Amino acid sequence: MDIENHKYRKRFRKWFKRNHKKYDPYQLSQVSDGGEDESGDYLDEIVTQSVEMDPCTSTNALRIFVGTWNVAGRSPIGSLAEDLEEWLNLKDAADLYVLGFQEIVPLKTRTVIGTEDPTEARNWNLLIGKTLNNKHGSPWFTSISNPTSSENYQYVDMPDPESRRSVSNHTGSPIVEQYEMPEGGSTYKQMASKKMVGVFISVWIKSEFLRKYSISNVKVCSVACGIMGYLGNKGSVSVSMTIEGTSFCFVVAHLASGEKKGDEGRRNHQVSEIFRRTTFPRSPSIPTDNHTSHPLTILGHDRIFWFGDLNYRLYLEDNSARQLINKLDWRALQEFDQLRREREYGGVFQGWEEGAIEFAPTYKYSSSNCNRYSGGIPSKSGEKQRTPAWCDRILWYGKGVTQLSYFRSESKFSDHRPVSALFSTQVEVEKSINPRMVSPRTILPNITLPKATEQRKHAEKTQSTLKSFLEKDIDASPPHRAKG
Repeated sequence: MDIENHKYRKRFRKWFKRNHKKYDPYQLSQVSDGGEDESGDYLDEIVTQSVEMDPCTSTNALRIFVGTWNVAGRSPIGSLAEDLEEWLNLKDAADLYVLGFQEIVPLKTRTVIGTEDPTEARNWNLLIGKTLNNKHGSPWFTSISNPTSSENYQYVDMPDPESRRSVSNHTGSPIVEQYEMPEGGSTYKQMASKKMVGVFISVWIKSEFLRKYSISNVKVCSVACGIMGYLGNKGSVSVSMTIEGTSFCFVVAHLASGEKKGDEGRRNHQVSEIFRRTTFPRSPSIPTDNHTSHPLTILGHDRIFWFGDLNYRLYLEDNSARQLINKLDWRALQEFDQLRREREYGGVFQGWEEGAIEFAPTYKYSSSNCNRYSGGIPSKSGEKQRTPAWCDRILWYGKGVTQLSYFRSESKFSDHRPVSALFSTQVEVEKSINPRMVSPRTILPNITLPKATEQRKHAEKTQSTLKSFLEKDIDASPPHRAKG
């Protein structure tokens, strides 16, 4: 029996021992014929049967695709659809697609400190929607006339799946986009989208999943921790949501670059800042009862996925790294991976998990449409000297998550290769008003304790027999004479 059912058993046992006399005149201590209280075992049986026969929760599998891609400040083009299709691995389609991008705009002064421009985010969303839905013969989406424009918003579960909407809890800059499909429906619908300078997240879910399950508390948050610790050239965007009884958090990050000694410490510090400053405030428009399970921080969620251009490099000289790459010896190369070392030494992401890396380093490639790493000997004129590294990573935290695949795609669109992972996890689906246990009052009137029943029958039979003997004995005895 799992941990949750064990909790139910303990709670039920305490309740039962306080109240069993209301339903049975015999005490549990009398049920055992050996003088030993066996009520605990029998109560375990009762609770086990009640949970199995009328469970208040069930678990359903959810397939989640998580992807990250640094697109080097380039705008999406129509010919990119083929690369996108390969990256999204639509032959093995997921229920939920969570896509994280870095540098969807060039990181220049104008874009870093200027007003947010949603154009590039909208263009990427259009291409993603078209790729996901055209693959399945479905129409692709159009932008709604008044996109949601708050930092945090609530996704409201409406009776009609086609009429679902997002509700903002305060106004802000236009950094969250919501899209709806035209008449005819679609295979995937967008749940959330957010851009902060060049960091961008886009979340899509199967339409049939929306019809089957309740999705609530969809919120977004951004943390800028770049120049001076507060500009958006580096930082994160996050999405929080609850699917039935399970909360999820997706964090896309772009951390400090550089391969000098000590740069890994800057990255570690930014991770700490993102943990500290990411919050998902409660919406004042939502009833208090609905807030009981809404996580306020990243680590408050049941399942957490952290991915992006984390920029961790190799503790290895350039030429030695290239030799191991030429040998395709990924295991040996990983011994020098900064992120792996930092996790082992407790610098960052303690207790988190990452799948085995069985692909070549994803950064830095020489130029677009090139399959050669930048630098090396001899290097081209004006080319940056960079030791290849696994900058683009996907990690997760929380129980009940199984990684099915972890791979890179081969698009030459930028100097990074896109990376993706497919996960399987369980979603807890509530089946009753009380999400914890079946009411004991619905069980107790139907309970029959075998030993108690047997003893009762035996006692009644014994009592009847004894009474019969007494009556016979009285009838047969001579009348008593008074003593003189």
